[in-house]
Amino acid sequence: MIAFSLRLAVSGGREAVARLLMIAAAVAIGVGLLLSVFSSMNAIDRTNARQVWMNTGAKGATAAAPADPLWWHARMDYYRGETVFQADLAPTGPTSPLPPGLGRFPAPGEYYASPALAKLLRETPAVELGDRFPGRQVGTLGEDALPSPDTLAVVVGRTADEVRAMPRAARVTSIATALPTDCEYDCYGAGVHGDALVLVLTVVAAALIFPVLIFIGTATRLSAATREQRYAAMRLVGATPGQVSVISAVESTVAAVVGTVVGFGLYFALKPLVADVPFTGARFFASDLSLTLPQVAGVVLGVPLAAALAARFALRRVTISPLGVSRRVTPKPPSPWRLAPLVVGLAELGYFVADHPKTTNGQSLAYLSGFVLVMLGLVIAGPWLTMATARAVARRTSRPATLIAMRRLGDDPRAGFRSVAGLVLALFVTTATLGIMSTINVNRGSIDGAPEVRKAVVATPLLGPERPAVLPSVPDGVTARARAVPGFEGMALLHDNPAGIGASQYGRERLVPVLVRCSELAQIPAVGHCAPGAVVAAVDRNGVLDLQAHPDKEWPAAPVSAEEVAALPVFIVYATTDDSQAAKEQLRTLFTGAFPAYVTRMAEDYSSEGQRRVQGWRQLADVVLLTTLPVAGCSLAVSVVAGLSDRRRPFAMLRLTGAPLRLLRRVVGLESALPLLVVSALAIATGFAAAAMFLKAQMGYDLVSPDLTYYALTGFGLVASLGIIASTLPLLRRITGPEAARNG
Repeated sequence: MIAFSLRLAVSGGREAVARLLMIAAAVAIGVGLLLSVFSSMNAIDRTNARQVWMNTGAKGATAAAPADPLWWHARMDYYRGETVFQADLAPTGPTSPLPPGLGRFPAPGEYYASPALAKLLRETPAVELGDRFPGRQVGTLGEDALPSPDTLAVVVGRTADEVRAMPRAARVTSIATALPTDCEYDCYGAGVHGDALVLVLTVVAAALIFPVLIFIGTATRLSAATREQRYAAMRLVGATPGQVSVISAVESTVAAVVGTVVGFGLYFALKPLVADVPFTGARFFASDLSLTLPQVAGVVLGVPLAAALAARFALRRVTISPLGVSRRVTPKPPSPWRLAPLVVGLAELGYFVADHPKTTNGQSLAYLSGFVLVMLGLVIAGPWLTMATARAVARRTSRPATLIAMRRLGDDPRAGFRSVAGLVLALFVTTATLGIMSTINVNRGSIDGAPEVRKAVVATPLLGPERPAVLPSVPDGVTARARAVPGFEGMALLHDNPAGIGASQYGRERLVPVLVRCSELAQIPAVGHCAPGAVVAAVDRNGVLDLQAHPDKEWPAAPVSAEEVAALPVFIVYATTDDSQAAKEQLRTLFTGAFPAYVTRMAEDYSSEGQRRVQGWRQLADVVLLTTLPVAGCSLAVSVVAGLSDRRRPFAMLRLTGAPLRLLRRVVGLESALPLLVVSALAIATGFAAAAMFLKAQMGYDLVSPDLTYYALTGFGLVASLGIIASTLPLLRRITGPEAARNG
């Protein structure tokens, strides 16, 4: 029977071949995208595993081992918004643990740099970056020590006394192989929140696969009426229902097998492109994009099986009886209970606004199930909404075209909705994605800092569980070198305040200001100014480090002389420039070398990591949009053509009885446009609702309306869909000639 089915599948003329090719293309797209998502999930795990070593010395990350101790100090630096990880090492014996990516320890005065950092060092003036690392480069870090080919990392050789004197230095006997229990101060390789990204990618996979599955089902139904008549004829000559099921399933399975093979080829072709998409804020190594055996087996076996089940479900009516086609009756109308999955999905997302899951796994399960349930709910509820709207319009119209179209939609709303189901899901995904992205951009855009603050370079003590060590003073040579930097504008030294002058109580916290001479405060106007006649001001530390400018802020005078303040330790070094990157990086390099116990930051550093992640999500959203919209458009075109092909005889009979061609075109247009517009409105509203609940539950943000890009994409999608419908209407003249009215 299978051999006979294969022969029918490939020898049915151009129509059968076209149908097979269309199903194969739909399956290939779905398989290629699904494999790309699977490999991205695996790459996230490998990325996280390769940066765990950076947590060496952190609490709960480094186990004891029988080896010579290694003095370890780690810090995070920045260059033009990019993070630079630096580890200072000093082994004490031949068995000291060696970090990954190194063939040997760098000697004092030597360092190993990652390939990306080594390239940057060659292309950047040393006063901006290279002078931060003492000595010379003697090699590059291996791939097993780097989470990404874009990672900027350096391992510097030091003496034991040099490392021991650094803040938060640790004496370890092994390299970290697990995430630390406490990441508050000394955790640099905490990973890229793989569980959260797996959640995002899983939802993306569902968003990509749902339209493709609909496309496969639509392509399977192409020329369904012709095949149903053929299968019914087989029943008349003795074929059993099981044999007809095998024939219908084999046809789709053959196409699915071909599409699966092509899909693997598409995956390998897309692999370099997927590796370059910074989902985690940085690119993947191409070698990290690999598949596990269960994933390969699941796709190879599951996709053809799903295609066979889809074919069986799509053509299930012809197995009822040999006369099932000629005695086809109006399908049972959909029930209002079809709205239940959609309501339950939205209710689940709403519940987690009030009761936010505490664990990452709990969040993944909650949001994944909620979004998938909403997407399923849209597909399930679509036919009922189509029927309800069509019947309401039919009761209020007297136009022949509208009446015919609405009556047919009311009788068979599933067929009417099926043509637009893919586009409805694409609109839901577009709305939810861009709604979330727009809100994140608005809420996180403020961390870029005010223009006046972005001109500043600020050195502060490294934070830790103990009170930070502060500078006794700033050497005159450092001040002179800073003033000699091209683009330098001013500098203020904000001093420690051990006597607590001007301290205040805020709840249980005692707020102790820093002290600054008014002559220096005038050089950094973004922080504020002194009271008239004051010599020294007491400035709130948070006001100094705020990313927003406060030029009108008047700080109170402190009852202490300028000479007494100058003798106090320096807590913050605050310099301003003309906002040129070269000037800011030169000052950062100068302060990094002069104040090794301090971290030097700029406003853009605070936003760099978050903005890179947002940019990665934005690119991921673009992938979803650019994939789902064309697939949904193809599904719409195939569905409309399939509907015309299946109804060529009824339409031909209407033409013979005097119905003008333009009437039939209005019927077809209305049948496709009504469910498109009605359910699209629901999908857009649902997308905004789901995005609002996710943002409130997960981030505490209120939904912000997307920018013009969203409205342009939505309008373009709807207009393009109506254009696709219109482009199929000329087929009516060709397929509804007198010959189509003959009994077959």
